[in-house]
Parts: sequence; structure tokens; C-alpha cells
Amino acid sequence: MQVWGVRLLFIIVSTASCYVIYRDPLLVLIGLIAALLLVGAELCLHVSTTRSIIASVIGFSVGLLIAVGVLRLLPGADDKLKIVITLGVGYVGLMSGYRFPTIANLPQLLSADTSTRSGESRAGKTTNNLKILDTSVIIDGRILEICQTKFIEGTLVIPRFVLNELQHIADSTEPLRRNKGRRGFDILRALQNNPAIVVEISEEEVPHLPEVDAKLVHLAQKRDATIITNDLNLNKVAELQSVKVLNINELSNAVRPVVIAGEVIQVLLLKEGKEPNQGVGYLDDGTMVIVEEGKPYIGQTLNVEVTQMLRTSAGQMIFTRIKEDEVDTDEQQGMHPYSRSW
Repeated sequence: MQVWGVRLLFIIVSTASCYVIYRDPLLVLIGLIAALLLVGAELCLHVSTTRSIIASVIGFSVGLLIAVGVLRLLPGADDKLKIVITLGVGYVGLMSGYRFPTIANLPQLLSADTSTRSGESRAGKTTNNLKILDTSVIIDGRILEICQTKFIEGTLVIPRFVLNELQHIADSTEPLRRNKGRRGFDILRALQNNPAIVVEISEEEVPHLPEVDAKLVHLAQKRDATIITNDLNLNKVAELQSVKVLNINELSNAVRPVVIAGEVIQVLLLKEGKEPNQGVGYLDDGTMVIVEEGKPYIGQTLNVEVTQMLRTSAGQMIFTRIKEDEVDTDEQQGMHPYSRSW
């Protein structure tokens, strides 16, 4: 908004100056049109490099010098024609200066374009290797091991507002949240210290959006990047807005060993289930195993038979039943279910 205020002020001052100097309505109109053309040219330029800015200033200066030379050859020209010539030649010089760096680098650009096209023909399309990390995946910590195994390539982008949220968590009065925040900073430090991993701290802010998740989606759209998270809600919001998401939980579920109905696995029952007489245990990878009629065997390691496997976005659950020969062995030995120790 401040930039547009400056542009509007320039248009008003230019028009008012023409009125004060010439007192001619036609010249005032010409001055207004010229100011609008200059603002329009500035909008079209979108100058983003110092080299382009310097070249534009030099080009505009050369254009003004050429205009002065042309006007000296036309001593009888009226004021209207002088304004048109000065602004027109100056504008041509400005645009020529802006385009000069591109023209000077044309051989390199053509070479890069040829290389890009050959890459596209080999791969089918180009990919953006920017990966934006959210707070949850940093605290989770598994991203470090995944990057170390080189399953994720490209630059890891850490936005400043994510660091601010992580700092807020690390400063919490709750010990659990504070430890999570500190663990997150330890993970970031380990990522930065790994020479094989490229980490970028982005200072780009999104002040018009208050929520961190909304800022992440906006930044990913703007930079054509991929969000890495294990937050299911952020995952859904990003996908609704056509932003690519890599979910660490989904990756974890995908690489877990596959079990099928009828397969026998061994599990240590640790607690009661939600339903009556259920026992619950966990495999080494954290998969929950629910054992029907397993409540009397809590604290024991049993061989159980898989009856059903349920995969959800939050993880995987395996439903099982105790093998008949396991129960028969206990009965034959006259052992009480709680007599085993682990």
C-alpha cells in the first residue's frame, strides 16, 4: 500500500507541475498521460536485481541525452512535441537499459534453456526440490534420519515463523512442551551440521495470515514447494489447495512390515483393551496389536494369529486371537495365566 501511495503522489505532482508551468489544459493532460505511462512501465519492469536497476538508470540517462540532441536539431518544435520526444526517447532508453543484462547473457540463457529442455525430455517434467518443514515434523525428529538415508532430496526450508513457534514451545512452562521445543532445536542443529543436507532459513513473512498452517500453505504455493509434516489437519488443508505434501506418518505406515490374515506373530501384552477381555501389545515398530480374550495374559509374550489388519491415517492396528495350541499348553501345564513373568 505504501508503494501505491508513492506512485499516486508521483502522478498528482507530475500533473500539478504541468499545470503550474504551462497553464495549458492540453499540456496538463499530456503530463498526466506521461506519468501514467511511466508508472505502468515501472509495474511492467519488476526490477529485482541491482544490475538491472543500474542498467535501467543508465539507459534512461542515455535516452534523455539523445532526446536533448534531437531537440537541438528541431529548434522550432513546440512544447508539446518536446514533451513527447523527451518522454518517449527516455522511456525507450529505460526499457533498453533494463533489457540489456538479458541480451548480454543471451548465449548463456540459450545454453541453459537447451539444458533444461533436454532434462525435461529425459525426466518428462522438471521438479522443484524445495521442502518446507512444519513445526510438528521438526519436533518429531524422524526427518533427520530420513534425510540421512537420502530418501529426501533438495533444500529444506525453515520459515522464520516456524522458528518463532518452536521458540514459543521451548519457552513453555510445561516440562513436556519445553522438552519438545528443545528437541526440535537439536534436530535443526543436526540438520544444519550435516554437510549432505542443505538447509535454508527463510525470512519471508506472511503478515496477512495469522495461523502458522495457513502461512505454510501460502509460502508453499508462492515458492512452488512441498510441505513435509506429520500433522493430519495440515495435510488435508494443503491438499485441498493443491499443495504437495509429504506426510512422515504415511511414510512410516508404508514401510512397516506387512502381515496377512492367518500369519502368526509374537507379541508382549502390556495393557487392557477398550473392549471386554481384550489385551493390547505393540510390535517393535510401534504397531498396535489387539488380542481377543487376551486380558488374562497381560504381562506375557504370546504367539497370536492375525485375523484382521486395519490401516488408518493415524497408524496401523492388527487384530489377533490367541493360538489354540498356546492356550492348550498352559492348561496342560496347569499354569495360571498370571504365573508367567517377563
